Amino acid sequence: MNFEKVVRRICEFIEEIVKSSGSTGVVLGLSGGLDSTTVAYLCTKALGSDGVLGLVMPEIGVTPEKDIKDAVKVAKILGIEYKLIEINEIVRVFMEKTFKGSKIAEANIRPRIRMILNYYYANNMNRLVAGTSNKSEIMVGYFTKYGDGGADFLPIGDLYKTEVFKLASYLGIPKEIIEKKPSAALWPGQTDEDEMGISYAELDGILKMIERGERRDDEKFRKVLEMVERSKHKREMPPVARVRDLL
Repeated sequence: MNFEKVVRRICEFIEEIVKSSGSTGVVLGLSGGLDSTTVAYLCTKALGSDGVLGLVMPEIGVTPEKDIKDAVKVAKILGIEYKLIEINEIVRVFMEKTFKGSKIAEANIRPRIRMILNYYYANNMNRLVAGTSNKSEIMVGYFTKYGDGGADFLPIGDLYKTEVFKLASYLGIPKEIIEKKPSAALWPGQTDEDEMGISYAELDGILKMIERGERRDDEKFRKVLEMVERSKHKREMPPVARVRDLL
């Protein structure tokens, strides 16, 4: 992969998206992880530091302290404005007003709260929300619908996770962020690969096969194919009941 050309293409894409919408810049959630850091670097390269706002939105006690420090470190390296907003109180009030749900339903509250905060700042600043999902996550639906999946555009949405690792190295992203275990930090100790039950290297290999229309008769292939098919609704607009022909 020619990363010089990839970076140029993505930066031109970001510039055009922002310009064509009449926006003044972007807002993105900075988690201290690989994907959000990569998107922050690309957006800053495309728009300049004045055109990027990073929101660091930890839940104290759930979000690792290292992630918070890394997110702030990235903002300072790039020279972008950032805001640190703890979401504990918002989560607490939500839970008090509803009821105790399943582990995953409660975990998904966090990315949806962060999405609301991203759009609140974006609306107030006439900006767009830059999404941080990569191609691997999008294809298997490993994101929260209307949570971290809620964004105006996806700068790294056509790059598999294993490719994002390589792009991050090319961009000069700090080694400790590149080497960190990928995690959505939905609960203490959670990691992406443990939750999905497959490594990103294996996942990306199978996803590339699926894109090429190839098939393999083994349990891991069937598992990934099921994830792709089951999450189809996450990648599409909500279905509409068609009645125009009856009117």
